[in-house]
Amino acid sequence: MISGLYRILSFVIFMQFAVAANAGAYKVQERKTDSIPVKEQVGAAALPAEIAPVNAPFKMPQLKKPVFPARSILITENGAKEDSKVTGIIQQTIDQLNKQGGGKVIIPKGKWHTGRLTLLSNINLEIAEGAELYFSGEVEDYRPAVFTRNEGIEVMSLGACIYANGQRNIAITGKGKLIGPAKGGSVRKQIMTKDVIENVVAHTTPVAQRIYEGHNGDFIFPPMFISPINCNNVLIEGISLENTAFWNVAPVYCDSVIIRGITVHSVGIPRGDGIDIESSRNVLIEYCTLSTGDDAFTIKAGRGYDGLRVNRPTENVVVRNGLVLEGHGGITCGSETASMIRNLYVHDCVFENARSAIRFKTRRPRGGGGENLFYERIRINGSRYAFEWDMLGSATHVGTAASRYPPRDKDALTPVFRSIKAENIVIEKTTQFIKATAIPESPLENIRINKIQSNTEDLIAAADVQGLTISNSVLSVQQPVINLLDARNILFNKVTIISPSNTVQLKVEGPLSRQIRFKNSSPSRPIGWASNSWQKTASATK
Repeated sequence: MISGLYRILSFVIFMQFAVAANAGAYKVQERKTDSIPVKEQVGAAALPAEIAPVNAPFKMPQLKKPVFPARSILITENGAKEDSKVTGIIQQTIDQLNKQGGGKVIIPKGKWHTGRLTLLSNINLEIAEGAELYFSGEVEDYRPAVFTRNEGIEVMSLGACIYANGQRNIAITGKGKLIGPAKGGSVRKQIMTKDVIENVVAHTTPVAQRIYEGHNGDFIFPPMFISPINCNNVLIEGISLENTAFWNVAPVYCDSVIIRGITVHSVGIPRGDGIDIESSRNVLIEYCTLSTGDDAFTIKAGRGYDGLRVNRPTENVVVRNGLVLEGHGGITCGSETASMIRNLYVHDCVFENARSAIRFKTRRPRGGGGENLFYERIRINGSRYAFEWDMLGSATHVGTAASRYPPRDKDALTPVFRSIKAENIVIEKTTQFIKATAIPESPLENIRINKIQSNTEDLIAAADVQGLTISNSVLSVQQPVINLLDARNILFNKVTIISPSNTVQLKVEGPLSRQIRFKNSSPSRPIGWASNSWQKTASATK
């Protein structure tokens, strides 16, 4: 009887909140600034023609699309035919138009086959509606090796299917489709899988000598799908991508990047990230739809000692109006974090079926971390974790560093996550509200979570956290248990926890745990507490 009343009550409260939050939900322009979007309002299908002003909680330029000369050339004008590989003709057309001062190279409707393409300044590569551009599955079609970054480490390898280095004013646009390297080819067969990259590429080796071209069947680092490097004023808009061999869209060392209205499908592909922003700044990502085999929207900043050497952070990134239909993480920071991720604003997004909707991951050997990260007006459904922090990783990738104890001495590779704010978030259904695994020598710091409406099976498990405030929230939960290990300065302020038992149980362990409080909340205090403030006693730790 109690369980039935609980389900009815939590459903009623949840629906009242949801209805209030989404009044006029299908009128995108009229949506109130504090409402949470539904999936019909976001993603590529909802892409508006113009870019709305960016209002971020940090200084952010108003990015504008690059402008190109009026010239345009169809690749068929230079002899491209559908029944043959047209790499040379497409590249010739790009080179020709670049020498003339720029313009648009058009891939028309049809099925086209190519190897690696290299974009040049002032070129807009348009994939027209009905065009399908198939990329070769053979390593030889991506030689010679070019400068690139693979999982945060600089190498000379295959680069990307569409590559650019040191260019300005470039774009890939259109309503056509890109199809990644064919399965069964040498590209996929020769991908390095024997170890993590930092154990294969020594950070002391000069980059020019880190050459991996795949001759004689030797391993390669797989090509990304689209990766401009050291480029300024970049636009990627409207296209669809599928069947990548690695990350889909990955600007590296870029400034002023707009990615809008793209659709990615890489479900079932290991490391098939959707969009990876790496060591880049001033980036706007909007109205993209991602279904991915790994993390969907992903923010990175280099890996380990090589990332520290480069020392280029990712900063000033806005992700808005995005739709994730599947992925390991809806929005993920890491795990490559060496040069720091800072000034990230994610808002008005819908994340469905992501293992972790809002995800933070790094490792002891990765360095750097993230700070000044903001999340607002997000709808989450079908995740295992609504919020997940993981700073340990697995022994498979980092060996004994994945063990929480003993604490390590702080050094250049000790990562941090701090100063993170999330508010106005609806969690329709997930397994767990928060899972936070930090590290003893670098606890998770200054996390503020406000105005949450959640419906979960489990509540919170957090280790090595210093400063977590949850406020003005209604948390409906089946198992109302909070597990804390070496957690301090934890505050629940104006939080209503709805459960079958109308109670909350708090299990506290660790010698550093202290200052855990419930204020103006319901229940007013956990089971067994004499007051609303936790005191370290023998009974409190049982």
